Amino acid sequence: MLEVEVIGGALPADDVQEMCQLALSSAGIADGHVAVEFVDEERIQDLNREHRGKDRPTDVLSFPIDEDGDAPGPRELGDIVICPEHTENLREAVIHGALHLTGMDHETDNGEMLALQAEIMRWIAQ
Repeated sequence: MLEVEVIGGALPADDVQEMCQLALSSAGIADGHVAVEFVDEERIQDLNREHRGKDRPTDVLSFPIDEDGDAPGPRELGDIVICPEHTENLREAVIHGALHLTGMDHETDNGEMLALQAEIMRWIAQ
């Protein structure tokens, strides 16, 4: 079972749950825990500086924990942090962050992650 913890009210929790399930299941992940937190500009800038060395706000950050699924007990997939002030589409940001938790990386792949993200966006638009 996939457990999605939503912190902050930028999107309905049921919507966040559905988007995470779609993104994670597309990578063959059906269970585990993920936290999605909506934060302000100052918090996302602090995290971006601390973890990526970029001293500016951004739209979404992902922090994978158990990418391989080989830790004992329930799988802790990681955290997704989103700044609504810097995000054009909150739903797309949730999907983007969840795909990063699966180990996908649009900066190093050949467009697979962003293509899958666009496909999932088409699914939820119907």
